[in-house]
Amino acid sequence: MVTFLVGLAILLVGGLAYGKYCETVFGPDDRETPAVAKADGVDFVVMKKWKNSLIELLNIAGTGPILGPIQGILFGPIAFITIPVGCVLAGSLHDYFSGMISMRNGGAQMPKLIQKYLGKGVFNVYNIVVWILMLLVGAVFVYTPGDLIVNEIIGQKPLFENPTTWIVYAAIFLYYLIATLFPIDQIIGRVYPIFGAILIFSAVGIFVGIMFDGGANLQNLDFAHLFGNHPSKLPFIPVFFITVACGIMSGFHSTQATLIGRAVKSEKEGRMTFFNMMLVEGFIAMCWAAGAMILFGRGTDIKTGATLMIGLVSREFLGPIGAIFAIAGVIVLPITSGDTAFRSLRLMLAETFHIDQVNYTKRVSLTAGIFVPAIAILYYAKSNASGFNILWRYFAFTNQTIAVFALAMISVYLLIHGKNYLISLVPGMFYCFVVMSYIIHAPIGLGLESRLGMDPNSYTASYIAAGVLALGYALFIKTYGTKQKEKILSTVIE
Repeated sequence: MVTFLVGLAILLVGGLAYGKYCETVFGPDDRETPAVAKADGVDFVVMKKWKNSLIELLNIAGTGPILGPIQGILFGPIAFITIPVGCVLAGSLHDYFSGMISMRNGGAQMPKLIQKYLGKGVFNVYNIVVWILMLLVGAVFVYTPGDLIVNEIIGQKPLFENPTTWIVYAAIFLYYLIATLFPIDQIIGRVYPIFGAILIFSAVGIFVGIMFDGGANLQNLDFAHLFGNHPSKLPFIPVFFITVACGIMSGFHSTQATLIGRAVKSEKEGRMTFFNMMLVEGFIAMCWAAGAMILFGRGTDIKTGATLMIGLVSREFLGPIGAIFAIAGVIVLPITSGDTAFRSLRLMLAETFHIDQVNYTKRVSLTAGIFVPAIAILYYAKSNASGFNILWRYFAFTNQTIAVFALAMISVYLLIHGKNYLISLVPGMFYCFVVMSYIIHAPIGLGLESRLGMDPNSYTASYIAAGVLALGYALFIKTYGTKQKEKILSTVIE
């Protein structure tokens, strides 16, 4: 219990202090935000601070801060420290600066920001990766809530050949279509407060249950086996940080912060809307991780799937009635991320190819084009026995890779403006090392150790290669950012 409480203290005290520091570094002022200056009644719409914050939370809190921590806690109580530290120093910073830099650039979405601050070459690579991520997010967040609805609410097996499964999938897609097409304040802005109440109830309920019922089964750090507690002997780095993305840092969040940035009335609302909502997601991750650890300590099979654990944790701490709300919350979470994933992809494509989104016909055409590949991905994942596992692995990798791009953009922005760019460069280097060592080693990637005839469980060669790439990442940011700064200064002088 002590380690869990220390982690919560880091999240709260550290988050508040570091959030204030990040705000000071950026320097929000009273200039007109894009929501005011470019109001169009569709995507640029001023909404209230509390509503923006709640929508941001629901946009970023998919199944990640639940499923990820449930799997991540198998590494042991070290998760109670790494989740809050990573959330404060990397995740919240990432979300805050993504949203704020977007507002300073007229509400530009991430691809346009990447092009401006990292150049055309990086932009071309980023575009491909981020479009793939948005499609994967959309497909994953139809699959997981759809299966939960069929299994937990309807009481049927969510099999490929079950017509009910596809009817539920179609209903979710229909909601996504409506949410993607209509003005942000008419659909998302109205239904999210209801979803938010369910989400907050679930997390707080589990937290209360942990504090009053489960403390004895919460392990504390064992420094003799700090990183070596996983039952499958998986290495803490990189696997833990790929597994527990949401709750620590997720590249998907940058696409959502830029989306909500178009509805913020004042830059001074940014810390609450972006930074603090990521802290709340960190709290959600901590609660579900602790709930899972308690059940494992009481004899639950560690091989129990993360999706099944959702129901077990909910019933253990909330009872049968409360569990219904908790499970409903877990169904809502991915749906409220999936709809804005498709919306973000629509805006990115529109921005890249200069497609007018005020025109209803063009919005419909672009949205239809997005849904076709998403349905194809979903069909593959459902028809193949290992399809979803493959889908989730690529989703996790691309998610963290996008975060590395975003942190690079933030670092160059801060360097150009003479601000402390190390606060984003250091976590960017770390996550560059994480994603590169993972994909270089993994069978779904390069499988380097296997190709070299080394022990397939060894990461030695992958760590070396990833370390070199992380240094190259830092060198590129420093060199490119300095050149851009000099170019701007020479233009001003001329």
